[in-house]
Amino acid sequence: MSIHSYSNIWIHFIWSTLGREPVLNEQARRRVSGYFFNYCKEKQIYIKTNFVNADHVHLLLDLPTSLSIEECVKLIKGSSSHFINQDRLTSDKFNWGRGYGAFSVSESLTLKVAEYIQNQEEHHRKKSFADEIELFLQKHGRGDLRNN
Repeated sequence: MSIHSYSNIWIHFIWSTLGREPVLNEQARRRVSGYFFNYCKEKQIYIKTNFVNADHVHLLLDLPTSLSIEECVKLIKGSSSHFINQDRLTSDKFNWGRGYGAFSVSESLTLKVAEYIQNQEEHHRKKSFADEIELFLQKHGRGDLRNN
């Protein structure tokens, strides 16, 4: 097999539940995390790590040449929302919130970002998701998009 296209584009994705409501309990969070790994493997998307919080998720993945950022996040959000509803992981109908954050990560920083993602529980003992996303937006040269 020959390789005709190659990329090394690490993306740190972040998105929230609808209304940023903390609707994913510990068991649901573990199942959704496993689902992300299995789904991405099936779609040939290399996922380095993810963390599912009660109200938002973080994924670090290598964007394949066959997908745009928008296509990739639509696939993952759509399929995982379907999985959550099909397996009744929440008491009410589940939806992810509109939109997402996609932040580029250089190869040299992937381990640092992966560690940040894996330390979400500790991180959120000190900082809310709203504060976290605001900091990400400021670091990446964007204004306050909290209400979008």
